[in-house]
Amino acid sequence: MSETFEKKYEDVLQNIEFALVQLYAAHPEMTDWDAHEAVNGLIRVYQAEARSKPLPVLKLTPLHQEIFNTVQAMCEWRLGREQLLDENNLPFDAEFENKTVDEIVACLKRIRRSIEMWNKELGRRGYYDFVRNYVG
Repeated sequence: MSETFEKKYEDVLQNIEFALVQLYAAHPEMTDWDAHEAVNGLIRVYQAEARSKPLPVLKLTPLHQEIFNTVQAMCEWRLGREQLLDENNLPFDAEFENKTVDEIVACLKRIRRSIEMWNKELGRRGYYDFVRNYVG
């Protein structure tokens, strides 16, 4: 029996969702569209990297850029390329297997589909309204 994508990458998906939930909580004006735009930009950047192509020039609003940077930091951590710091500015200690760029892209695409689905189902902040019950 094969493992489902969500089960196999549950920890990575939760890491990305945690970053997004924190941003939604800090920015009451943030909508699913804002999260979608930033995640979509990250997908484009990591796909270009995977294909050894020049990185795309993204035109992001200040909020989209903050979302992009925060989620990118989480992705870079899961790639093993960046260290996250805790609330005391100490390295966050966690043991996990580093992911590949292709795995990160797949996880970001899954998050994007989730944003689209819950936005359609529950409205402007539908994704946040759904996911905040599971992460935090």
